[in-house]
Amino acid sequence: MERCFPTASILTKTSVIVARRCASPCNHFRAECKNTKQTRCCGGNRVTADRNAEGHAGKDGFAGFDPKSVEPYIVKDPEGLAVNLARAMEQLGKAASAWLAPRETGEKSDVFAEPVTDMVKTLSRVSEYWLSDPRRTLEAQTHLMGSFFEMWSRTLHRMSGDAAAIDPASLQRADKRFTDEDWVKNPFFDFVRQAYFITSDWADKMVRDAEGLDDHTKHKAAFYVRQISSALSPTNFVTTNPQLYRETVATSGANLVKGMQMFAEDVVAGRGDLKMRQTDTSKFAIGENIAITPGKVVAQSDVCQVIQYEASTETVLKHPLLICPPWINKFYVLDLNPQKSFIKWAVDQGHTVFVISWVNPDERHAAKDWEAYAREGIGFALDTVEQATGEREVNAIGYCVGGTLLAATLALHAAEGDERIRSATLFTTQVDFTHAGDLKVFVDEDQISQMEVGMRATGYLDGSKMATAFNMLRASELIWPYFVNNYLKGQEPLPFDLLYWNSDSTRMPAANHSFYLRNCYLENRLSKGEMILAGKQVSLGDVKIPIYNLATKEDHIAPPRSVFVGSSSFGGKVTYVLSGSGHIAGVVNPPDKGKYQFWTGGPPKGEFDDWVKTAKETPGSWWPHWHQWIEKLDKKRVPARKPGGTLNTLEEAPGSYVRARA
Repeated sequence: MERCFPTASILTKTSVIVARRCASPCNHFRAECKNTKQTRCCGGNRVTADRNAEGHAGKDGFAGFDPKSVEPYIVKDPEGLAVNLARAMEQLGKAASAWLAPRETGEKSDVFAEPVTDMVKTLSRVSEYWLSDPRRTLEAQTHLMGSFFEMWSRTLHRMSGDAAAIDPASLQRADKRFTDEDWVKNPFFDFVRQAYFITSDWADKMVRDAEGLDDHTKHKAAFYVRQISSALSPTNFVTTNPQLYRETVATSGANLVKGMQMFAEDVVAGRGDLKMRQTDTSKFAIGENIAITPGKVVAQSDVCQVIQYEASTETVLKHPLLICPPWINKFYVLDLNPQKSFIKWAVDQGHTVFVISWVNPDERHAAKDWEAYAREGIGFALDTVEQATGEREVNAIGYCVGGTLLAATLALHAAEGDERIRSATLFTTQVDFTHAGDLKVFVDEDQISQMEVGMRATGYLDGSKMATAFNMLRASELIWPYFVNNYLKGQEPLPFDLLYWNSDSTRMPAANHSFYLRNCYLENRLSKGEMILAGKQVSLGDVKIPIYNLATKEDHIAPPRSVFVGSSSFGGKVTYVLSGSGHIAGVVNPPDKGKYQFWTGGPPKGEFDDWVKTAKETPGSWWPHWHQWIEKLDKKRVPARKPGGTLNTLEEAPGSYVRARA
């Protein structure tokens, strides 16, 4: 047998190979395996091997490693690579200029120090626990060093050809960042991968086992450790990611040139901040191929437009349906396209659908608080529904923070004797914030005060700030994969309507956002019956109307346990439903897709885990179950209604408010 081997293959067998210089005229290095007397010439001339030595691991020495597999990692065009690296640096310089420009003019000022200071202060509390006692310090060090020694021992055994040294747990660990086979087969990347998991697991354990920390500090510390671990993953760097390394070698760095060009464009698009693209936004246009359910804008206030959609059935349910979406994002998540649109589906079931489209606020709206959004938003929409249809009573839906506002408004209406909302459906809505999830990391007195100082200067919270916070909740899915694909691989993202919506961020009025953070996340006043609206102390216990309370199993924004606990705050009957998937996909789940499932059970009383154990699972979408719930309340129908009725319509749906970009 004759075979050629690159020089790099010698470096992978240091435990069993002795390297010597070949005799003239070759003058390259040669290597001899002590076990098989196999000779290898790095010059690629020839190799002769006797593989009959008993006890040798086989052809590759490192279990699962083929020496030929290193060839894609060898630079074949060093000059081309050098030129492209220079071009990539040039693009990086353009990004730096775009970042500096608004800061030199005073248009932007950075507040990097504030979150970094909070992170250092929080993690210092963890370090203080482990360093304050020499025994604990030794325990922490021993745990980390012991794990590294075990890994090193396994690696040495594998490099000597001992396939039994493979750690099954390290190969089977479910992490889609490490799907490339060279993360296991290649000794270098296998070592890097194991070292990363050991270190990140150790850091997580240090937070988990630290005693004497209050719950909020411990929660923040765990969150910050996850952010650091996600950022420092070897998948995020060219030289430690096998796929990136191979691609950079194969293209002589052209991928980095394209990636840095995209990076510079994204900094320019963000006017000095990085606005990372998650989808091809050029493929979407609001009102043309997204948010296209036919309807009219029938009314407009300072904080919202009210849209009424055209009926698609000859008769409609007597009571109209009013949807109050979150103002943190735009309403068309419920109308992405005809196949996914909850709005269109509800219209097709015979609902007369009205939707509140919130304004994308600027400095003029700085003083618009929750009372303003309750009066000029929900109250204004209820007046509009009555004028357009003649019906005083409606069924209402609130989504996320829109649901929290709707619940607070219901409590205000109960105090005032306003009975226009006869039933309420809440999509992934928290009214009790005891178990509010990772967003609580951003909420304490210091952080809110700093945010309020910034909002006073502009009158609003910039949409990018909230978008970044939401993305950080799932950084390993919503930040770093796009960083790698966009800027290191140089790949344009594919068009995806949901990610287009996700990138279409909105601003928030200063007074509104401050009220929300303080009254809900910080002080949890709504569930306690302590919230003050319109000068009145309001209580959810006074809300006696039927409530359909939808949670989603994998929700990281409104955790299902939090929604469950909040159900007990209402004074009437609550139907709690748990849907599969997360905050968006669990809600936007058309029945004809046959995806996911939902659980129903008895009243939401007692412990959440106990309710789940006895709940009935139903395959598919919860939408039909909700519609049946509505019809059980009142299924009377009337002739289909024309948008606006006697009102003069203002413009075609989806209106102008939703088109304003932050």
